[in-house]
Amino acid sequence: MSESADTLPRTPLTVACLCAEWCGTCRDYRATFDQAVQGQRDAGVQGRWVDVEDESDLVGAIDVDNFPTLLIARGGEVLFFGTVTPHASTLTRLIQAALDGQARLGGEPPDADVRSLAARLQPDAR
Repeated sequence: MSESADTLPRTPLTVACLCAEWCGTCRDYRATFDQAVQGQRDAGVQGRWVDVEDESDLVGAIDVDNFPTLLIARGGEVLFFGTVTPHASTLTRLIQAALDGQARLGGEPPDADVRSLAARLQPDAR
């Protein structure tokens, strides 16, 4: 008996917030981010808080100018990369759109450095 497409495991959705500890907006946003990601764990969402200074080796050549900056990827495919308003509604709307299968959610077009970071953030890359 074969499995239907609905029962096949989906590639987890990685939602990473690139922030800095010194940024007050980032510190305030962290609880919002953690809650939104936790609320979607059953749907395959995996969150990652990335301090761009403490984890500069992970971030690589990406220059994050504004906070919070989100990277949303499914496998190696970048669905969103860019600065967002630090509101729960913005984050939950982006996550839901990705879960609904939207292929491109806006933000900046991902360059090679962003695609490389997305690959490094995948659970099997750790």
